[in-house]
Amino acid sequence: MQKIVKKYIEEILERQIVLEKPKDLSLGHFATPVAFSLAKELRKSPMAIAQDLVLKFDNTEMFEKVEAIKGFINFTLSNAFLQSLCEESLKLDFAFAKGEKKKEKILLEYVSANPTGPLHIGHARGAIAGDTIARVGRHLGYDISTEYYVNDAGAQMDLLGLSLALAGQESILKQKVEYPEKYYRGDYLFDIAKDVEKEFGKDIFNDESRYKELALFAKDKVLDIIKRDMSDIGIEFDNYVSEKSLYSSWEETKSVLEKNGSLYEKDEKIWIKSTEYGDDVDRVVVRDNKIPTYLAGDIIYHKNKYDRDFDKYINIWGADHHGYITRVKAAIEFLGYDSSKLEVLLSQMVQLLKGGEPYKMSKRAGNVILMSDIAKEIGSDALRFVFLTKKSDTHLEFDLDILKNQDSSNPIFYINYAYARINQVFNKAELTFADVEGESFDNLNQDALNLVYESLLLPSILQEAFTKRDMQKITDYLHSISASVHRFYNEYKIIDSEEQNQYLKVLSLVALSIKVALNLLGIKAKEIM
Repeated sequence: MQKIVKKYIEEILERQIVLEKPKDLSLGHFATPVAFSLAKELRKSPMAIAQDLVLKFDNTEMFEKVEAIKGFINFTLSNAFLQSLCEESLKLDFAFAKGEKKKEKILLEYVSANPTGPLHIGHARGAIAGDTIARVGRHLGYDISTEYYVNDAGAQMDLLGLSLALAGQESILKQKVEYPEKYYRGDYLFDIAKDVEKEFGKDIFNDESRYKELALFAKDKVLDIIKRDMSDIGIEFDNYVSEKSLYSSWEETKSVLEKNGSLYEKDEKIWIKSTEYGDDVDRVVVRDNKIPTYLAGDIIYHKNKYDRDFDKYINIWGADHHGYITRVKAAIEFLGYDSSKLEVLLSQMVQLLKGGEPYKMSKRAGNVILMSDIAKEIGSDALRFVFLTKKSDTHLEFDLDILKNQDSSNPIFYINYAYARINQVFNKAELTFADVEGESFDNLNQDALNLVYESLLLPSILQEAFTKRDMQKITDYLHSISASVHRFYNEYKIIDSEEQNQYLKVLSLVALSIKVALNLLGIKAKEIM
């Protein structure tokens, strides 16, 4: 709708404009400050220019009213125009707000947690944000591939093998175990130890020469747990890339960096000149023991990404990786690629409360809060929704008890109740959405028309949310339109009123907007509460 209106106004004014949405809908559905930008050129006040420009919109079918207000030109859409857009949208069902296919190919990498244990609640935030960005982007027509980078190389794998051996010694062999300061813990290791016993026998737990074998076995089992936990909240990946498998390309990658003069040797280590691209210090890529560092793995991975020739690369990383961005972008430039094609989104940590008090961590889970535990406690829908109520680079705190409330304090309940309420009204009227498709909006009151307008804003809300990588715009929209539904229901008699079928047609469009928006958040709207 907003694109159509903007294009129409620009054709009449013969110039590009900025089109805004007034907060007070009594002032109109849209407004443009174009008169202010013309003031210097025309040497007239914005108020006078706006008055002149308004005359160009006499007898236009799209607008009920065009006014000059304090230098702005404000537009109120006509009943007929809103009705035509409503009818076109209702035919689309889940294709409503869908964009035309774009040429831009995007590789979106997110989660990429070490396969050393189940996902904790911090991982969930990046997982849900990434999955929702992908869903919304695809709906808008972008070609998006999703990817999980499996960090299955390095010291954490050695530590995983050791941790599993110790878990086996304690739970299977019943030995007294003294755990070192650093090791992975949690009941998942005892479960994996049982699988190890079935596969390899008990002796492997005391055989240090086979700890790498244990690590590989555990890595695959943990990855299965991670995949299952993500699937339970509606997240699937197109591709998994193993860090270990990429190291075979290190010599080839290193030769490119050497050719471009970006490496040097010092203290028997090999360094990359990342300070040339704004890093605080140069970084080690090969240790003095000749083993490539974690950064080297990321350099190989980004070369692999760029070689696959996407137009845009989006990474979602934890906030603790903030300082890592510069060195990775420096390496991309040294490899001869355009680092501006890489966009890094940071995901802040989450604080959970229960009844106003900090949520107690589970020893069973290894002193972390498991994503799967929270999903079971409040449900996948509530988990997904609350994680999208703030932009992922800001702090998020929420109380689990509120998300179990069956009232307006629980945002996902409030929105689902609006959708279910619409379905309930149709049931009471003994009508279906199809029964009211042909109803006219003639003489429809302004509050009902504003509901139509608000519903038709969804395409522009989705585009803005995707462009700004801010899914909070969708959750805010859903809360706002649900509030409008509840207010309208309380203020107007719907069943057996003269306007009954007109109101039902309006509400069918609202229901469509809620259903589509929730679906793009990975949530199915509830028809009955």
